Amino acid sequence: MEYGLIGEKLGHSYSHMIHARLADYRYELKEVAPERLDAFIEARNFRGLNVTIPYKQAVMKHCAELSPEAMEVGSVNTLIVRPDGSLFGHNTDIDGFIYMLRRGEIDPAGAKAVILGSGGTSLTARAALTRLGAREIVTVSRKGPVDYAALYAEHADAEILVNATPVGMYPKNGASPVELDRLPKVRGVADVIYNPEKTALILAAQAKGIPAVSGLSMLVAQAREAAELFAGHAIPAGRVEDIVSEIGAQTLNLILVGMPGCGKSTLGQAVAAALQREFVDCDAEIVRRAGKSIPEIFAQDGEGAFRALESGVLTDVCRGHGLVISTGGGAVLRAENRDAMRQNGRVCLIRRALALLPRDGRPLSASEDAVARLWEARRAAYETAADFPVENDGTVEAAAEKIREGFYEAAHH
Repeated sequence: MEYGLIGEKLGHSYSHMIHARLADYRYELKEVAPERLDAFIEARNFRGLNVTIPYKQAVMKHCAELSPEAMEVGSVNTLIVRPDGSLFGHNTDIDGFIYMLRRGEIDPAGAKAVILGSGGTSLTARAALTRLGAREIVTVSRKGPVDYAALYAEHADAEILVNATPVGMYPKNGASPVELDRLPKVRGVADVIYNPEKTALILAAQAKGIPAVSGLSMLVAQAREAAELFAGHAIPAGRVEDIVSEIGAQTLNLILVGMPGCGKSTLGQAVAAALQREFVDCDAEIVRRAGKSIPEIFAQDGEGAFRALESGVLTDVCRGHGLVISTGGGAVLRAENRDAMRQNGRVCLIRRALALLPRDGRPLSASEDAVARLWEARRAAYETAADFPVENDGTVEAAAEKIREGFYEAAHH
């Protein structure tokens, strides 16, 4: 291999698509088992490497020289093979972490900061927070001197919270390492996880109006610095934001919500075809799992059973990436469903005149009055869930184009 990333498990990694946008070299992902790490490094069948969990400290013993940044952090995430065959170890994570905090407008100067996790990323966070003038830094881990019980009992006055654990990372979306309600002084949250875009921790912070930032910008910023070493030339700093937006547009789901019969499935299929993406109809998936139609589910099992099944489908489907997803008319009613949509997607509200909505075979909108009441009952939930609205008042092609434009605009924010 020429350049690439090594780690134990790399199924979640975006590094290949990032480096492809940064410079013109071959970049590969290479999963290496722990017992093979030393032999792999010593074989030197590469020109340069990025290193991720759990090897950032393990590779240090192979380096003939460490950069000041690597020594400051106490871990290495970038290896360069020098002309004499020896290894130079560097750390680009610290500058990437600082970039992430500044992008999220989180200033730790004079603040008490808590870092969740004690691995290599935790060391990066500590070094960065120290550089930026944090007043106190506490590391919390399950087996450390400060565990999670001690966090709530002794450090509930934390002001900056950093998640440097994999809790909440794809495919185990929805988990949070802490209960944010028990840390009432927090005024900034940084989660180094970038897949999903918004972890449960970030969603909880945003719900409280707390500035929160995910790890994608850190990943891209540190990759830019590594790519400069690999390619041997400078890369404009502005490429970081360009690539963050490009990766977002490529990996985020487009999720359609709206009243029953507003055209979500038809428009979803049209947009998916235009974007060359997979289309998923959640109602169709519910029918497949239940083995019966939605009216039959309502009649035989009740609305509660239907909503529970709907939530399970949404949780599973919204873990995916780059999908176009059509939801049922009432999917926005549950907060957990809205969170599932937001974690890795942008939500489009399809609007259509109530008089044009079909009513046949729809248990909750069987009459004109029922449709009007349903809209009034759900309007706030639709508008809360949506990132942007689109009027379905013309041709399918016209509405699909408006959805596509709205999605790309929302994905860049």
